[in-house]
Amino acid sequence: MNPGREILDNGTVVCTAPPHRIGTDGLLLARFCVPRRAERAADLGSGCGIIALAWHDAGHRGPCAAVELNGTAHGLLAQALAEQPEAAAHIRAVLGDLRQFGAGQAPAFDLVACNPPYFTAGRPSPDPQRAAARHEETAAFTDVADCAGRLLRDGGKFAFCLPPDRLAQAFAALAAARLEPKRLRFVKKEPDRAPWLFLCEAQKNRRPGLRVEPDLCLQAGIPYGTGR
Repeated sequence: MNPGREILDNGTVVCTAPPHRIGTDGLLLARFCVPRRAERAADLGSGCGIIALAWHDAGHRGPCAAVELNGTAHGLLAQALAEQPEAAAHIRAVLGDLRQFGAGQAPAFDLVACNPPYFTAGRPSPDPQRAAARHEETAAFTDVADCAGRLLRDGGKFAFCLPPDRLAQAFAALAAARLEPKRLRFVKKEPDRAPWLFLCEAQKNRRPGLRVEPDLCLQAGIPYGTGR
């Protein structure tokens, strides 16, 4: 495999290949929930590893598990880590199913993030890899929330993004996993258009209290470096 390479703001390389590319939603999520330097973090359904690598690019150096079921996507992150020893020193590319990840282990993570498949209905792509990335074929959002609840220590944070029409469903899944929504931000492409995405951060075993942050408008774009 000869992957493409994208370079983040501080020089971190992300290996990509169709359909495992850098998306705006992944970048937004990574910047919405940057872990502290030494915190223990996990990226569920990591794809080519954009969230874990963007965290590294921003200064994170604590243990980070990037969990991905697709072998091609997992291989892209593994290649990026093989080329970058400093990132490989703290990021672990895990080939596996998030529905089993961390089972039987004590909750120990400070931050878990996931950019999950968006669609629950409609016709999936004929490309199996694209279909798995966009439709809930291998794991539903309830599975993601359950995994986050299982991994996080009390007070630990779970961050994710979804289209606005899935907000009520997402909050129900969070409640079932003992995750309380704490921050919510809607994302627009232009000021006068409806949001197309929301970013949310929840905490494990915390009291209710949601802060709705100002809408984020992407009219100016989201620069992240240069491709080569």
